[in-house]
Amino acid sequence: MYGITEGSFRDDMPRLYGDWGVDSEIGKLRAVLMRRAGKEIEGIEDPKAMAMKENWDPEKVRYQQDVLADIYRSNGVAVHYIEEMGDDYPNGIYARDLVLMTPEGAVVARPAAECRVGEEVYAARQLSKLGVPIIKTVHGTGIFDGACLLWMDAETCMLGYGLRCNQSGMEQVEAELKAMGVKHVIKVEIPRGMAHLDSFMAFVDYRTALVLRMAAPNTVYTELEKRDFNIVDIPDLGEFAGFCQNLVALEPGKIVMPAGCPKTVAALEKAGVEVIQTDVSEVMKGNGAIHCMTAFLKRDSVPLYLPE
Repeated sequence: MYGITEGSFRDDMPRLYGDWGVDSEIGKLRAVLMRRAGKEIEGIEDPKAMAMKENWDPEKVRYQQDVLADIYRSNGVAVHYIEEMGDDYPNGIYARDLVLMTPEGAVVARPAAECRVGEEVYAARQLSKLGVPIIKTVHGTGIFDGACLLWMDAETCMLGYGLRCNQSGMEQVEAELKAMGVKHVIKVEIPRGMAHLDSFMAFVDYRTALVLRMAAPNTVYTELEKRDFNIVDIPDLGEFAGFCQNLVALEPGKIVMPAGCPKTVAALEKAGVEVIQTDVSEVMKGNGAIHCMTAFLKRDSVPLYLPE
């Protein structure tokens, strides 16, 4: 008589698939997925049709990506790459939009921007090649970009809805999260004119968040204050335009962020955050920066931020 499987998928995951999983934005970063720009960023005739500000210098983009990857590696992060990308998908370098990692595997996005539909196929192929379980591919009429969700802890996340995440996409993602034990899915309306949650906020340390006060909905402040967060306001609109909030935490209280934002760096350092700066000015011509380029595959968990 054969036995019946007991226990959870999460318990089986390390043995069957490998050591993957994310339920935080700040826990020690262990592995990421990126796309080092290939020929798809060359010869773009109409940047605006590709949702870009202006054309890239391909070699500068690749150099800035390589510097960022070296920062990750020097901090103990394994860097994996999406090895293939269609020639007409220059935005494929923004891997975070294509993949949302959970504690039990990846959710493959369904991009909102028509010019990006299809990039997720290449991300999914690479996830399979790495052995990362894919637990969901957003389907039907669902629209969802990976950067529409920010993890707070294993039981709590913020899920942004708007142009990049519609009702169906939100419901599909929420159902998967709740099936794996997430108790608090905080729904945040993304302000008009902004794409994702990382357009106006970032988590940088235990109970510390960087937020653009004039853009963040009241929901964000209410939930952060309820959990006794220190909210660091982005002090300069010029630095906000310079993607100061589009950063990645390497571990609690240590981040890598775009260079050229001295006021924001000072505010973060005053809050006890160690800041590594790197130039991604060429990458930003495509309307993305460090967080956009980085899909997390493995992070350590953090303590639960229980509401007061």
